[in-house]
Amino acid sequence: MGWEEDLFALFDDLEQQAAALYDADRDAELADRSRAEYQQVTLASRLMASVDRDVTLDVTGVGAVAGRLERVAAGWCVVRGPAQDWVISLAAVATVHGASDRSVPEVAWAAVTRLGLGSALRRLADAEERCVLHLLDGGRNEGVPTRVGADFVEVLVATDRQLLVPFGAIAAVQSHD
Repeated sequence: MGWEEDLFALFDDLEQQAAALYDADRDAELADRSRAEYQQVTLASRLMASVDRDVTLDVTGVGAVAGRLERVAAGWCVVRGPAQDWVISLAAVATVHGASDRSVPEVAWAAVTRLGLGSALRRLADAEERCVLHLLDGGRNEGVPTRVGADFVEVLVATDRQLLVPFGAIAAVQSHD
């Protein structure tokens, strides 16, 4: 029986080697798939998973905006700060601190999250809320949004002066409670 035990030991060893090679190959394949799938993750989906967390967003033209991430939608988010709320264009976000490691794919988002920046600005216009519009170039305009077009907001900056601001120029809108 000695030669049979040696033969079975050899077969067991070969099977263990084959299993180890399979596991190594499978691990590499899973890592490749993981990298390939991660390219589908968007900043908005990572932020969606970070709702109700304290974050700091570095915003072009504004600087650091810290607070609780309240809402994420198509191209914008709301950060509730200690004294005011911020509507921030995701195109203006340079870096995010404090985000979740997870993401929520856009197919799992509620229908209301598909609303664009214009809908957030319409809410401010309907409330006749005084705001500061921070522009990507660092400029600021204080006033009351009055009407919102397809790609711009009309802001009353003085009692008789209207200013049109394209959405593409807006970094963030700071509203006061």
